[in-house]
Amino acid sequence: MTAPSKPTFHPRNRHQGRYDFAQLIKSSPELGQFVILNPYGKQSIDFANPAAVKVFNRALLKALYGIHHWDIPANYLCPPIPGRADYIHCLADLLAEGNGGEVPRGPSVRALDIGVGANCVYPLLGHSDYRWQFVGSDIDPVALASAKAIVQANGLNKGISLRQQANPKHILTGLLQPDERFDVTLCNPPFHASIEEATKGSSRKWRALGKADPKRKLPVLNFGGQSNELWCEGGEIRFVSQLIAESAQYGQQVGWFSTLVSKASNLPAIQAALKKAGAVATRVVEMGQGQKQSRFVAWTFQAR
Repeated sequence: MTAPSKPTFHPRNRHQGRYDFAQLIKSSPELGQFVILNPYGKQSIDFANPAAVKVFNRALLKALYGIHHWDIPANYLCPPIPGRADYIHCLADLLAEGNGGEVPRGPSVRALDIGVGANCVYPLLGHSDYRWQFVGSDIDPVALASAKAIVQANGLNKGISLRQQANPKHILTGLLQPDERFDVTLCNPPFHASIEEATKGSSRKWRALGKADPKRKLPVLNFGGQSNELWCEGGEIRFVSQLIAESAQYGQQVGWFSTLVSKASNLPAIQAALKKAGAVATRVVEMGQGQKQSRFVAWTFQAR
Protein backbone atom coordinates (compact mmCIF):
# COMPACT_ATOMS: atom_id res chain seq x y z
CA MET A 1 0.00 0.00 0.00
CA THR A 2 1.43 3.38 -0.98
CA ALA A 3 1.12 6.41 1.26
CA PRO A 4 -1.27 9.10 0.01
CA SER A 5 0.52 11.93 -1.73
CA LYS A 6 0.57 15.38 -0.17
CA PRO A 7 -1.85 17.88 -1.63
CA THR A 8 0.02 20.17 -3.99
CA PHE A 9 -0.40 23.61 -5.46
CA HIS A 10 -2.15 24.25 -8.73
CA PRO A 11 0.34 23.82 -11.63
CA ARG A 12 0.15 27.54 -12.50
CA ASN A 13 0.71 28.63 -8.90
CA ARG A 14 3.96 30.62 -8.66
CA HIS A 15 4.66 29.31 -5.16
CA GLN A 16 6.16 25.94 -6.12
CA GLY A 17 9.06 24.42 -4.22
CA ARG A 18 11.19 26.21 -1.64
CA TYR A 19 11.60 29.97 -1.68
CA ASP A 20 14.94 31.51 -2.64
CA PHE A 21 15.38 33.65 0.46
CA ALA A 22 18.61 35.16 -0.83
CA GLN A 23 16.72 36.56 -3.82
CA LEU A 24 13.76 37.65 -1.71
CA ILE A 25 16.05 39.49 0.72
CA LYS A 26 17.92 41.10 -2.16
CA SER A 27 14.62 42.48 -3.43
CA SER A 28 13.22 43.25 0.06
CA PRO A 29 16.09 43.73 2.56
CA GLU A 30 13.72 44.15 5.53
CA LEU A 31 12.86 40.45 5.26
CA GLY A 32 16.38 39.52 6.40
CA GLN A 33 15.67 40.22 10.06
CA PHE A 34 12.80 37.73 10.09
CA VAL A 35 14.47 34.73 8.43
CA ILE A 36 15.06 31.74 10.74
CA LEU A 37 16.15 28.12 10.36
CA ASN A 38 13.33 25.64 10.76
CA PRO A 39 13.80 22.29 12.59
CA TYR A 40 15.04 20.81 9.31
CA GLY A 41 17.80 23.39 8.97
CA LYS A 42 16.06 25.16 6.08
CA GLN A 43 15.47 28.90 5.84
CA SER A 44 11.97 30.01 6.69
CA ILE A 45 10.22 32.69 8.69
CA ASP A 46 8.51 32.55 12.06
CA PHE A 47 4.86 32.28 11.10
CA ALA A 48 3.90 32.95 14.73
CA ASN A 49 5.18 36.51 14.33
CA PRO A 50 2.59 38.78 12.65
CA ALA A 51 5.30 41.29 11.65
CA ALA A 52 7.24 38.51 9.92
CA VAL A 53 4.16 37.31 8.03
CA LYS A 54 3.43 40.84 6.84
CA VAL A 55 6.96 41.50 5.61
CA PHE A 56 7.11 38.05 3.97
CA ASN A 57 3.87 38.75 2.09
CA ARG A 58 5.22 42.11 0.98
CA ALA A 59 8.39 40.45 -0.32
CA LEU A 60 6.44 37.73 -2.19
CA LEU A 61 4.10 40.24 -3.81
CA LYS A 62 7.05 42.33 -4.95
CA ALA A 63 9.25 39.49 -6.21
CA LEU A 64 6.59 37.29 -7.84
CA TYR A 65 3.81 39.69 -8.82
CA GLY A 66 5.46 43.08 -9.36
CA ILE A 67 3.52 44.71 -6.50
CA HIS A 68 6.04 47.26 -5.19
CA HIS A 69 3.85 48.95 -2.59
CA TRP A 70 1.79 46.89 -0.15
CA ASP A 71 0.85 47.51 3.46
CA ILE A 72 -2.16 46.97 5.72
CA PRO A 73 -3.32 48.61 8.96
CA ALA A 74 -2.46 46.93 12.26
CA ASN A 75 -4.66 43.95 13.20
CA TYR A 76 -6.18 43.52 9.75
CA LEU A 77 -6.10 40.14 8.01
CA CYS A 78 -2.73 39.29 6.48
CA PRO A 79 -3.55 36.24 4.35
CA PRO A 80 -1.24 33.39 3.28
CA ILE A 81 -0.69 34.25 -0.38
CA PRO A 82 0.01 30.77 -1.88
CA GLY A 83 -3.42 29.44 -0.90
CA ARG A 84 -5.14 32.59 -2.15
CA ALA A 85 -3.37 32.14 -5.49
CA ASP A 86 -4.68 28.57 -5.77
CA TYR A 87 -8.26 29.83 -5.48
CA ILE A 88 -7.68 32.25 -8.37
CA HIS A 89 -6.12 29.55 -10.58
CA CYS A 90 -8.89 27.06 -9.90
CA LEU A 91 -11.49 29.71 -10.74
CA ALA A 92 -9.61 30.31 -14.00
CA ASP A 93 -9.98 26.60 -14.80
CA LEU A 94 -13.69 26.85 -14.06
CA LEU A 95 -14.04 29.75 -16.51
CA ALA A 96 -12.07 27.76 -19.08
CA GLU A 97 -14.86 25.15 -19.15
CA GLY A 98 -17.08 27.65 -20.95
CA ASN A 99 -14.28 28.97 -23.15
CA GLY A 100 -13.32 25.93 -25.19
CA GLY A 101 -10.94 24.70 -22.51
CA GLU A 102 -8.81 27.83 -22.70
CA VAL A 103 -8.33 30.05 -19.64
CA PRO A 104 -9.81 33.47 -20.48
CA ARG A 105 -7.44 36.37 -19.96
CA GLY A 106 -7.61 40.13 -20.20
CA PRO A 107 -9.88 42.94 -19.00
CA SER A 108 -12.97 41.53 -20.73
CA VAL A 109 -13.15 39.08 -17.80
CA ARG A 110 -14.81 40.78 -14.82
CA ALA A 111 -14.50 39.43 -11.28
CA LEU A 112 -16.16 40.57 -8.06
CA ASP A 113 -14.25 40.00 -4.80
CA ILE A 114 -16.81 39.99 -1.98
CA GLY A 115 -15.01 41.19 1.16
CA VAL A 116 -11.84 42.45 -0.51
CA GLY A 117 -10.33 43.43 2.84
CA ALA A 118 -7.51 45.82 3.60
CA ASN A 119 -5.02 43.51 1.86
CA CYS A 120 -6.73 43.50 -1.60
CA VAL A 121 -4.92 40.25 -2.28
CA TYR A 122 -7.33 38.52 -4.69
CA PRO A 123 -7.53 41.44 -7.14
CA LEU A 124 -3.74 41.85 -6.98
CA LEU A 125 -3.12 38.18 -7.81
CA GLY A 126 -5.89 37.82 -10.38
CA HIS A 127 -4.96 40.99 -12.22
CA SER A 128 -1.26 40.10 -12.21
CA ASP A 129 -1.71 36.52 -13.44
CA TYR A 130 -4.66 36.95 -15.83
CA ARG A 131 -5.20 40.71 -16.27
CA TRP A 132 -8.83 40.31 -15.21
CA GLN A 133 -10.84 43.40 -14.30
CA PHE A 134 -11.73 43.37 -10.59
CA VAL A 135 -14.27 45.07 -8.38
CA GLY A 136 -13.58 44.65 -4.66
CA SER A 137 -16.40 45.21 -2.17
CA ASP A 138 -16.37 45.56 1.60
CA ILE A 139 -18.47 46.94 4.45
CA ASP A 140 -15.45 48.40 6.26
CA PRO A 141 -14.37 51.90 5.15
CA VAL A 142 -10.92 51.48 6.77
CA ALA A 143 -10.32 48.28 4.81
CA LEU A 144 -11.45 49.96 1.60
CA ALA A 145 -9.16 52.96 2.23
CA SER A 146 -6.22 50.58 2.66
CA ALA A 147 -7.08 48.63 -0.49
CA LYS A 148 -7.46 51.89 -2.41
CA ALA A 149 -4.02 53.06 -1.25
CA ILE A 150 -2.48 49.79 -2.50
CA VAL A 151 -4.23 50.05 -5.87
CA GLN A 152 -3.22 53.68 -6.38
CA ALA A 153 0.38 53.21 -5.23
CA ASN A 154 0.84 50.45 -7.80
CA GLY A 155 -0.93 52.25 -10.65
CA LEU A 156 -3.68 49.65 -10.90
CA ASN A 157 -6.71 51.97 -10.99
CA LYS A 158 -7.69 50.82 -14.48
CA GLY A 159 -7.70 47.16 -13.45
CA ILE A 160 -9.09 47.27 -9.91
CA SER A 161 -11.95 49.35 -8.52
CA LEU A 162 -13.44 49.32 -5.03
CA ARG A 163 -16.95 49.67 -3.71
CA GLN A 164 -18.55 49.84 -0.28
CA GLN A 165 -21.54 47.70 0.64
CA ALA A 166 -23.52 50.39 2.44
CA ASN A 167 -25.81 47.98 4.30
CA PRO A 168 -23.78 45.60 6.52
CA LYS A 169 -26.79 43.27 6.78
CA HIS A 170 -26.54 42.53 3.05
CA ILE A 171 -23.82 40.91 0.93
CA LEU A 172 -24.89 41.33 -2.71
CA THR A 173 -28.23 43.10 -2.39
CA GLY A 174 -27.80 46.75 -3.34
CA LEU A 175 -24.19 46.22 -4.41
CA LEU A 176 -24.56 45.37 -8.12
CA GLN A 177 -25.93 47.79 -10.67
CA PRO A 178 -28.82 46.50 -12.85
CA ASP A 179 -26.73 46.56 -16.03
CA GLU A 180 -23.54 45.06 -14.55
CA ARG A 181 -22.20 41.69 -15.59
CA PHE A 182 -19.52 39.60 -13.88
CA ASP A 183 -17.95 36.38 -15.08
CA VAL A 184 -17.15 35.21 -11.56
CA THR A 185 -17.39 36.20 -7.91
CA LEU A 186 -15.10 35.04 -5.11
CA CYS A 187 -15.28 35.31 -1.35
CA ASN A 188 -13.27 34.49 1.75
CA PRO A 189 -16.14 34.42 4.27
CA PRO A 190 -15.92 34.85 8.04
CA PHE A 191 -15.34 31.26 9.13
CA HIS A 192 -16.24 31.50 12.81
CA ALA A 193 -19.34 32.29 14.86
CA SER A 194 -17.46 34.21 17.60
CA ILE A 195 -14.04 35.53 18.64
CA GLU A 196 -13.81 32.64 21.11
CA GLU A 197 -14.25 30.13 18.30
CA ALA A 198 -11.64 31.93 16.17
CA THR A 199 -9.15 31.89 19.07
CA LYS A 200 -9.68 28.17 19.70
CA GLY A 201 -9.14 27.50 16.00
CA SER A 202 -5.84 29.38 16.11
CA SER A 203 -4.72 27.38 19.16
CA ARG A 204 -5.53 24.08 17.42
CA LYS A 205 -3.54 25.17 14.40
CA TRP A 206 -0.46 25.90 16.50
CA ARG A 207 -0.67 22.55 18.25
CA ALA A 208 -0.93 20.81 14.88
CA LEU A 209 2.14 22.66 13.66
CA GLY A 210 4.11 21.77 16.79
CA LYS A 211 4.55 25.41 17.75
CA ALA A 212 2.62 25.40 21.03
CA ASP A 213 5.61 26.15 23.27
CA PRO A 214 4.14 26.71 26.75
CA LYS A 215 6.95 29.17 27.57
CA ARG A 216 6.17 31.35 24.60
CA LYS A 217 3.36 33.86 24.30
CA LEU A 218 1.86 33.30 20.87
CA PRO A 219 -0.35 35.86 19.17
CA VAL A 220 -4.08 35.21 19.38
CA LEU A 221 -4.32 35.41 15.59
CA ASN A 222 -1.03 35.39 13.72
CA PHE A 223 -2.69 36.43 10.45
CA GLY A 224 -4.68 39.17 12.18
CA GLY A 225 -8.23 40.00 11.26
CA GLN A 226 -11.06 42.29 12.22
CA SER A 227 -14.36 40.95 13.53
CA ASN A 228 -16.12 41.10 10.15
CA GLU A 229 -13.18 39.28 8.53
CA LEU A 230 -13.10 36.36 10.94
CA TRP A 231 -16.50 35.81 12.54
CA CYS A 232 -20.17 36.64 12.26
CA GLU A 233 -23.36 35.54 13.96
CA GLY A 234 -24.09 32.02 12.82
CA GLY A 235 -20.60 31.56 11.40
CA GLU A 236 -19.70 30.28 7.97
CA ILE A 237 -22.90 28.36 7.25
CA ARG A 238 -25.12 31.36 7.95
CA PHE A 239 -22.96 33.74 5.90
CA VAL A 240 -22.64 31.42 2.90
CA SER A 241 -26.35 30.54 3.04
CA GLN A 242 -27.20 34.25 2.91
CA LEU A 243 -24.76 34.76 0.04
CA ILE A 244 -26.43 31.92 -1.87
CA ALA A 245 -29.94 33.27 -1.21
CA GLU A 246 -28.98 36.77 -2.35
CA SER A 247 -27.13 35.45 -5.40
CA ALA A 248 -30.39 34.15 -6.84
CA GLN A 249 -31.41 37.78 -7.45
CA TYR A 250 -28.41 38.23 -9.75
CA GLY A 251 -28.32 34.85 -11.44
CA GLN A 252 -28.39 36.32 -14.96
CA GLN A 253 -25.75 38.95 -14.17
CA VAL A 254 -23.05 36.58 -12.92
CA GLY A 255 -21.61 33.54 -14.66
CA TRP A 256 -20.26 31.71 -11.60
CA PHE A 257 -20.61 32.61 -7.94
CA SER A 258 -18.09 31.09 -5.53
CA THR A 259 -16.91 31.07 -1.94
CA LEU A 260 -14.28 29.35 0.14
CA VAL A 261 -15.61 26.81 2.65
CA SER A 262 -13.33 26.13 5.61
CA LYS A 263 -14.95 22.95 6.91
CA ALA A 264 -16.00 19.96 4.80
CA SER A 265 -18.66 19.24 7.44
CA ASN A 266 -20.45 22.44 6.33
CA LEU A 267 -20.89 21.23 2.76
CA PRO A 268 -24.21 19.36 3.20
CA ALA A 269 -25.93 22.47 4.61
CA ILE A 270 -24.43 24.62 1.85
CA GLN A 271 -25.49 22.18 -0.86
CA ALA A 272 -29.01 22.18 0.58
CA ALA A 273 -29.03 25.98 0.38
CA LEU A 274 -27.90 25.80 -3.26
CA LYS A 275 -30.71 23.39 -4.11
CA LYS A 276 -33.25 25.64 -2.39
CA ALA A 277 -31.98 28.68 -4.31
CA GLY A 278 -32.37 26.87 -7.62
CA ALA A 279 -28.75 26.70 -8.75
CA VAL A 280 -28.50 25.06 -12.17
CA ALA A 281 -25.01 23.66 -11.66
CA THR A 282 -22.63 23.44 -8.70
CA ARG A 283 -18.99 22.53 -8.14
CA VAL A 284 -16.97 21.62 -5.07
CA VAL A 285 -13.30 22.17 -5.89
CA GLU A 286 -10.74 20.73 -3.47
CA MET A 287 -7.41 22.50 -3.07
CA GLY A 288 -4.33 21.35 -1.19
CA GLN A 289 -1.33 23.26 0.09
CA GLY A 290 1.17 21.09 1.98
CA GLN A 291 -0.52 19.91 5.18
CA LYS A 292 -3.61 22.02 4.59
CA GLN A 293 -6.72 21.00 2.66
CA SER A 294 -9.17 23.65 1.56
CA ARG A 295 -12.01 23.97 -0.91
CA PHE A 296 -14.40 26.32 -2.59
CA VAL A 297 -17.98 25.91 -3.75
CA ALA A 298 -19.12 27.44 -7.05
CA TRP A 299 -22.61 27.68 -8.49
CA THR A 300 -24.45 29.17 -11.42
CA PHE A 301 -28.05 29.93 -12.36
CA GLN A 302 -27.26 29.87 -16.08
CA ALA A 303 -27.56 26.83 -18.35
CA ARG A 304 -24.17 25.43 -19.29
